Amino acid sequence: MRITTFIKTAFLFCLLSSGGQLPLGAEPLASSAKKDSGQQALKDQKILVHYMPWYASKSFSGEWGWHWTMNHFDPDKKGREGKRLLASHYRPLIGPYDSNDPDVLECQVLLMKLSGIDGVIVDWYGKNDFNDYAAIHRNAVHLVQYLKRAGLNFAVCYEDRTVGQMIKGGALKAEDAVLHGRDTLRWLQANWFNREAYLKINKKPIMMVFGPMHYSRQQWQGIFDGLDHPPLLFSLPHLSQKAGADGIFGWVPVHAGKKMSPAQWRGYLDGIYNRGKRGEQVIATVFPGFHDIYQEAGLHQSYGFIDDNGGVTFKETLEIALRSESRFIQVATWNDYGEGTMIEPTVSFGYRYLEVLQECVLKRQGKEFVFAPDDLRLPVKLYNLRKRFKGDGQALEELKRVSGLLFSSRCEEAAALLQKMADSHEGKR
Repeated sequence: MRITTFIKTAFLFCLLSSGGQLPLGAEPLASSAKKDSGQQALKDQKILVHYMPWYASKSFSGEWGWHWTMNHFDPDKKGREGKRLLASHYRPLIGPYDSNDPDVLECQVLLMKLSGIDGVIVDWYGKNDFNDYAAIHRNAVHLVQYLKRAGLNFAVCYEDRTVGQMIKGGALKAEDAVLHGRDTLRWLQANWFNREAYLKINKKPIMMVFGPMHYSRQQWQGIFDGLDHPPLLFSLPHLSQKAGADGIFGWVPVHAGKKMSPAQWRGYLDGIYNRGKRGEQVIATVFPGFHDIYQEAGLHQSYGFIDDNGGVTFKETLEIALRSESRFIQVATWNDYGEGTMIEPTVSFGYRYLEVLQECVLKRQGKEFVFAPDDLRLPVKLYNLRKRFKGDGQALEELKRVSGLLFSSRCEEAAALLQKMADSHEGKR
């Protein structure tokens, strides 16, 4: 569950928000764009996807994780249409998966690479063994290995509300919250911030925080004072002043269980980008729509609804972000099925959103961008064959070769080999 009650009630204020001062010494994200031509500015923008590493499947982990069930749905059972009962209105094209499955990570990262995505914002709960935080951390570490292989960038969106949950659950004393935060950031500094692929501004790593939900401005200062190289902090727009953040990022603007009209979410985006025009650092936001499952799961009222409008909502929010002066564009999200904001291939939408991204990147890069819509089908074919040939050592070796070809951008060769293996399998049936 990504949006708390507090955020939900604050979004309406965000629609009309303005103001926000640029912190002393900070450089606007738009600075390089202002110096270059319009075309060069577009090339300098990085498109990132917000990624949830929190899914567990029975076939891989031995049980269905909360994010597929929400303690209400049973994926082992099927509904009227013969589909597994999942905590979502939508189904992944590869089926409900496990975020620690190497076949899944390979498929997802290759899809990102072939669609022209530049990197990933990893939704991160810290490294402590409380609730499912340790499993999410393990999955995130595993994901970063595949991102490195694909040459993609990454950054962290830290969920500091986990601190309050740990205090409430007796796993952390309230008076130790700042020390806990400092330890958490030291891990990031030692393991991720120092990587070449980690997103930085003027050599300073960026760290997004979904909120903040727990730490105050004074506490953040105490946490960062203990670091050799503190990051730039990006918060949700309505909490930036309270947090003393260096910049802001937007999210999907749902409110009070209502259907948000295009005029309303455009107003929200205008408010964010106007802050960028006044010099504040802004990470742009793109979304396909919003259709959560929380009410059907019996958790609470729906947060609201934004119509995907046949893909038009995604295209328009992307176009608006590209016209903004933001250096970084975050797509919300790659795979939040509970809120229906996923852009990865699904049964309902196929490859729609990734094809839109391909078209966008092609316009920016021209002949430099070598991937086509047909290439997007290859990672899923690879995934399906990996599962089909599980236990067949010779076939898996061939698929390992296919994987290497795809990571090397040699799609035509990979497609030919995949087709040969598929034909071979059909011939044996």
